[in-house]
Amino acid sequence: MQRTLYASVAALALGTGFAAAQDLIFPVGEGAFNWDSYQQFSDATDLSGQTLDITGPWTGEDNDLFTSVIAYFEEATGAEVNYSGSDSFEQDIVISTRSNSAPNIAVIPQPGLVGDLASEGYLTPLAPETTDWIVENYAAGQSWADLATFEGQDGQTQLYAFPYKIDVKSLVWYVPEQFEEAGYDVPETLEELKQLNDQIVADGGTPWCIGLGSGAATGWPATDWVEDMMLRINPPEIYDQWVSNDIPFDDPQVVAAIEEYGQFARNDNYVSGGSSSVANTDFRDAPAGLFEFPPQCYMLKQATFIPTFFPEGTEVGTDVDFFYFPASAEKDLGKPVLGAGTMFTITKDSDAAQAFIEFLKTPIAHELWMAQSGFLTPYKDANTDVFPSDSQRNMNDILTSATTFRFDGSDLMPSEIGAGAFWTGMVDYTTGADAQTVASQIQSRWEQLK
Repeated sequence: MQRTLYASVAALALGTGFAAAQDLIFPVGEGAFNWDSYQQFSDATDLSGQTLDITGPWTGEDNDLFTSVIAYFEEATGAEVNYSGSDSFEQDIVISTRSNSAPNIAVIPQPGLVGDLASEGYLTPLAPETTDWIVENYAAGQSWADLATFEGQDGQTQLYAFPYKIDVKSLVWYVPEQFEEAGYDVPETLEELKQLNDQIVADGGTPWCIGLGSGAATGWPATDWVEDMMLRINPPEIYDQWVSNDIPFDDPQVVAAIEEYGQFARNDNYVSGGSSSVANTDFRDAPAGLFEFPPQCYMLKQATFIPTFFPEGTEVGTDVDFFYFPASAEKDLGKPVLGAGTMFTITKDSDAAQAFIEFLKTPIAHELWMAQSGFLTPYKDANTDVFPSDSQRNMNDILTSATTFRFDGSDLMPSEIGAGAFWTGMVDYTTGADAQTVASQIQSRWEQLK
């Protein structure tokens, strides 16, 4: 169902007992949405005359999409919400909190920044029962609760954020027609994936397209590979100790994950253009090999956003599709998923701010964005029937099927490591440096920060 279709009928009087408004993109009471959750929230919440200020990273289309969700909160409560998005949000929110001019709510993409603001006393802890709500209602709920829990200025550990709008990184993209013609099945384990690599090579093909180029951020795609490998050969507790440097970067368990990545990226037979091309290929150009005939590669590991860089007119689910980057059957570590996302925090407490967090606990607050584009959620009670395509629904199923979710590790590390030494170190490793040497160099840089 297209957004424009709903916009054209949003002003219809429904005669259902629900309120309708000109700026509501989906008529209240219609469709597969959980309108009961909306009505119950509305009946219990009166914020007439109150104003809520929210800032976050969403600009452009995402700004419009979030604003379309906000409209229902306003309609349900009588509150007025002012949202402002910024490309420099992370810097802006630090300045505003420290200058006592913070909004009521800040939508923060980096858990590390949430932790910094909480430790400095700039965030209000969420209601204690919210932790239990997340554990019970989100897939891999304890992972999400742990991710949003930090030590405050008072030294107490509490929940300071509500995760919402998630991206998945544990994806492999492929062209179904090419798999079918070659007789390849989608692998269900990491061991089967490695067997597929060898089968493709034996058939005269190349398994992977990999590109690490990204301007000043060159190297970050390799960090995603390593993070996914960490979750596939080590328990999640080891991952947590790694990103916090409770175990050193050159610990054998970390070095092993780097070398697992190397089995793919440093094998000339496995990578389009050979391993020497990986560091010099821009990640935005890497998908092109999937769509050539004959294909220059059969698979591309990349996150949910990558279709933006597919050839114009490419239809996900038909021309190209994806599968879960499979876990190891031998390690028996469940189905870990690597991703990223945003977290709602209260930076200036008010009744309206508290109510908005409660609004995010309703299925409707998730379904309204799900029904449009670019939104995934671990909320198990959100109705996936509202997704406009099977591909989006299948992608969300990967998230809700996760036994463990972990946030992008480089985003959890100090910026000089996660957005510096880790990036450059992976370029060095990909181009031939020894994994142990690179890991030790990154660890030395980390120790200099302490």
